[in-house]
This record gives sequence, C-alpha cells and structure tokens, in this order.
Amino acid sequence: MAYKLNDERPPLDRFLAGESVNAYEFLGSHFVNWDNRNGVVFRVWAPIALSVSVVGDVNNWGSDANFMYRISESGVWELFIEGVQEFACYKYCVETPWSQRQFKTDPYAFHCQTRPENASRVYEINGYEWHDEAWYKYKEEHPHSKQPINVYEMNAGSWRKYEDGNTFSYGKLAEELIPYVKEMGYTHIEFMPLTEFPFDGSWGYQVTGYFAATSRYGEPKDLMYFIDRCHEEGIGVILDWVPAHFPKDAHGLARFDGTGCYEYEDYRIGEHKEWGTYIFNYGRYEVTSFLISSAMFWLDMYHIDGIRVDAVASMLYLDYNRKDGEWLPNAYGGRENLVAVDFLQKLNSVVHMFHPEALMIAEESTAWPNVTRYPIKDMGLGFDYKWNMGWMNDMLSYISLDPLWRNYHHDTLTFSMVYAFSENFMLPISHDEAVYGKGSLINKMPGDYDQKFAGVRGFVAYMMAHPGKKLMFMGSEIGQFDEWNAESQLEWNLLDYEKHRQLNHFFAEVNKFYRDVPAMHENDYDWDGFQWIALDDYQKSVIAFRRIAEDGSEIICVCNFQPVQRDDYTIGVPVYGIYEEVFNSESEEFGGCGVTNGDSIKSKKVKDHELPYSIKLTLPPLGVMYLRLKEALPVPVRKKSTSKMTEKKKEALKKLKDEKAAEKVAAEDADTAPAETEAESESTEKNSLTADSTRSKVANRL
Repeated sequence: MAYKLNDERPPLDRFLAGESVNAYEFLGSHFVNWDNRNGVVFRVWAPIALSVSVVGDVNNWGSDANFMYRISESGVWELFIEGVQEFACYKYCVETPWSQRQFKTDPYAFHCQTRPENASRVYEINGYEWHDEAWYKYKEEHPHSKQPINVYEMNAGSWRKYEDGNTFSYGKLAEELIPYVKEMGYTHIEFMPLTEFPFDGSWGYQVTGYFAATSRYGEPKDLMYFIDRCHEEGIGVILDWVPAHFPKDAHGLARFDGTGCYEYEDYRIGEHKEWGTYIFNYGRYEVTSFLISSAMFWLDMYHIDGIRVDAVASMLYLDYNRKDGEWLPNAYGGRENLVAVDFLQKLNSVVHMFHPEALMIAEESTAWPNVTRYPIKDMGLGFDYKWNMGWMNDMLSYISLDPLWRNYHHDTLTFSMVYAFSENFMLPISHDEAVYGKGSLINKMPGDYDQKFAGVRGFVAYMMAHPGKKLMFMGSEIGQFDEWNAESQLEWNLLDYEKHRQLNHFFAEVNKFYRDVPAMHENDYDWDGFQWIALDDYQKSVIAFRRIAEDGSEIICVCNFQPVQRDDYTIGVPVYGIYEEVFNSESEEFGGCGVTNGDSIKSKKVKDHELPYSIKLTLPPLGVMYLRLKEALPVPVRKKSTSKMTEKKKEALKKLKDEKAAEKVAAEDADTAPAETEAESESTEKNSLTADSTRSKVANRL
C-alpha cells in the first residue's frame, strides 16, 4: 500500500494503481478554464467501451454531438465542453463491445436530478465557507474513545414532514432537528444513507451516486450547511455508507461498459440474489480507488464525523446467504473473501491516516476477530467500533419475555459481559429492529399499558450503564407503538399524551446523565471501568454492577427486571459511607411509580457480594437506579477497654485459676493419704462448701 499524505504522482496513475484517495477531483465533471475558455471537463472510466459521448442539456441530448477521447489504455475518457452552466443535466452514452448504446449517470457526479428522473447535474462542489474550526479543535483534544457517544439514528425523509406530506429540506432539518437532538442530549446524528438512490423503498441502501448527496432534500451545499450547524451546536454527524453492493438499475453502475466493470462477472461471487444487487469487485484497482475516494469525499468535502459501513458481514464471507454450489472458495479453499478484507484494511488505514479523529463503525454480525483492533494485524479490519448485534438480539429477546419466564433466561441478561471487551462495541437499537413485523421498542415490552412504559425506561437505563457506545433509532423516545413507516412521519401527536411526554423527558434526562457523568462512558473497553456486584440472582431477575471512571469515581447501577417491588434488598458496596440515589427510572417525573431511596443511604459494616460493606435498598418494579457515594465516613472500630473493672476481672480470674490448681493438687494428695477420721471428713466437707461459696461470689461479681 503506497498511500501518502502528499502524493505527487499524477492523479490518473494513482487511480489506476488503486491508491487514489481523491479520485473525485480528477474524474467526474469539473469547472475549468482551459486556454482562457470557461467550461467543464468530463472524465469517466469505461475500460471496454467502444465509444463514450456526453449527452445532455448542452447538446439537446444528442448522443453523437460530443464524443470523448480515450486518454489511457486502461479506459479513462475525457472531453472539455465550453460554456456549460451549473446544474446542467447530463449522462454518458456508453457504446458496449456489442455496439449497443446505453445511457449512464456519472459515477463521480456531485449532484443528480430528483427521482424519478436520474440524470447527473454539473455542480461546483467547492466554495462553501465552513464555521466549524472550534469543533475540529475539540475533537483533536478529546479522543472519541473516552467521550460519550450516544447516536440518534434517523431517516431524513420520515422524521418530520410538512402538513401536505412533503419532506423537510436540509435547511428545515437544521431548524427543527438540531435543537431537538441537542435538547434530548444526544451527541451524534446518524443518517441512513444520503448518497443518491433511485428507490425510496430501499431507504438509501441501494446507491447509484456515491459522490452525490440525495437531491430529495436540497442541493449539496444545503447539506454542508446542515452539518456545519450541527458542529456549531456540538453535535457530530455520521453517515451510513454502502460499499458492499449496488443496484442493477440501468442508469447506474451495473454493467457500466456492457461488462462487469464495477462488479464481478460470475454471479457466484458477484451477486446478492436475495437483495437483487451486484457485489463490488474489490480486487480491481479502479474499484478500490472509487470506493476509498467516496469515503474520503464525505470526510473531506462534507466534514462528516464518522462512517457506518453497512453489511460488512456480507463482504467478509464468500458463502454469505448462499447454498452449496452457489459460491466459489478463495485461493486457499476457504470461505473468507480475502480481497474484501484487504479493501477494508486499506479503507480504515487511509481514513485514520488523513482523518484520525473520524469514527469508523462496522455493522458486522459475526464472530470475525479483531474487527476493531488498530493498528491492523493479520485478518483484523481496523474499525473504531463494531455494532454489538449479539447484545442487541439477546436483550431484545430477554425484554420481550413475560417476566414470569425471565428467571429461566438470566444468562441471556448477563452473557454480554463475557465478551464485552473483546471488541470496541456500540450498543445499537437500530431501524432494523423497528420494521418487518418486529414491532417498535415499546411494543416489544410485555404487560399492561403502564408496564410497557416502565419496561422501556428500565431497559434504556440499563443500556446506558452497560459498557459500550450507544445508538437509538428515532421514534423510540416518544413511545411510538406502530412500526417505523418510511412513507410517513413519526407520530408526534403522541406527545399530546402525558405518558408519552414523560417518556420523552426520561430519554432526555438519562441521555444527559450518560453524557455528563464520566463513569458512564470513560472506561468502556476494559475491566477497569466495570465490576459486577450481583449477577446471579436469577430468581429475582436482579443485577447490580459498578461503572468506574478514570479518576476512580463511580456509579452503581441496580436493575430489577421483574414487576415486583423488592424491599430491603442488600447489595455490597466498596466504601463505607452515605450513598445517594442520583437517577431512578421509576421517578414520578418520568411517569413511574415513585418508589425511590432518597439521598441518605448509609452503609453497614457487613460484607456482601465480596465487598466489605453493604446497603439495603427498595427496588421499584421494573426499575433501574443509579447510586453514587455521597460522603465517605470513617469505619467504626471497637476500642479495647483499660478500665479498673477490667483489671479487677483479670485479678479475679487469676485467683479462681489458682484455687482450681490448688484443689487439683489437694485431690491428688487425698488419693494417696490414709483414710480420714470422721472429724477430718467433716472439716474437709466444710472447707469444700466454703470454697464453693467463694467461687460463687467471684462469679457473681464478674
């Protein structure tokens, strides 16, 4: 790998070598001045094409008016056209080896028509004036691994709409979404794909424009403005990005020059049948340059803060969702897609080289090792974070159970801590868990109406205390019962009802607690930040654990996953003193039952859960509480007495001991002495009674 910060090689050479990080500056359409003539230069890669021409507004869509010139044997074509205006529509007319003509959008276009139209538009991508210097300085000084990351995942087209059903623009989202996210205490917004896509039903995951922000909500600089405003308000922006596959739409990348140009020809390695998409040919240098340049484009030009790479598991395994005979093994006979692994390693290396502060997040659902280890070793991938799909599936299964059966599945609740520090995990409750009959978060909860709300509060409070960064899909915070529908906005009218307003308030408060308390997020990825207190009380479905900050301060989290109040529940604590309850999911302000423990919980010098002290608590039904040490107290010590009474006691005991010793000697002498006379016997008995009386008096005094 020959990536460099200041690579002076010609851009065409870097592109063809698979080592371009900014191919978008060379390929595509660009305003230029050549020989004092203002116009646009067009460049496209179509290696097997017999001819390529530019068609569009500039020539009334005549396919024979503006043929391009092949400038390399590898199939890069170029043409300068004078007088082209910004926003002019165009396509490439590509002649296949079979002399068939097909019209393609520009793979490197910065802007496109709004669906159902699909032509590319000439656009000046440069020139936006950014105002986020302070944001970048903050990120440089505060590494994200030690910072709170609480992501609000959303779909831009269905978060909120106008009354007539039209979607908000990027500008309107800046007005409405940013204040809401800030008030709710989230740290980042994650958009489902904003790269241009033709089919609304794909939610953006079938991409045709890897360098074009979707025009559904405005032009590119409008999105830049939105991101800039987020940064000014201290909110990061993450984009979903899809390098795993692309759709078969005729105007897109599929069979771009009539052959497998961006994809493999062989369907056994080049197609996802269940998705109806093609798989990128990661072994082709030009494709590697295309994809890595796309990721870098969003970081360079749009100042996004992170990329969530979609469907990583489908990239890693050649037999992903395939039956025997439907896939080809690698050169060593294995199922690992070695060229995809190489691509992901290059991707993360390049991003960390040029943007060390960026978040690289993998949606990866298997046990592939070292997904998040950097520097990269062996088959590791080099991401910063991995979605913890195992935790998500286990916990959603657990909380969906009738509480009557939860004690039989207690291991599901605690199992995540067996592997919690094997990767840098992010805990996701994503859009995938709110569609296709899975139900919304609140509708997964068993029980009556009130218990469903309590279940959400308890689960989310537990989630916030569990090690790992966080992600929550939009709508969960208002208690939407219906599944997410991409064609309509969230059911904001629910906030007219008190229970939903209280739940929304709960989300805001628990988010802010997570954000503001270092123990909740500083040590997410090693045992220094976590310690079990109670993990095996399966009969009561109760767990308790400690979250510990780098300075030693800590929060104790106690969770009751049964709809039963637990009185006088004892847990161990590490320090003798007074503890206070600082957060309770069942507080009345959140719509809870109001069972709390106050701010003066004094510990006892009684060991419990292998800790030296303990406290007694009242656990509200389905409640989760956070405790912290309010005041450490001196440990009481029983002092030794030095009073005169103690000295007298010692003297009396010594005297009694001496008398017993004398009696023993007398008894031994008696065994060997002649028989006593009657007078002597009476005298001995009298002395014995006197001795017994003396001992009795001594004992009474003691």
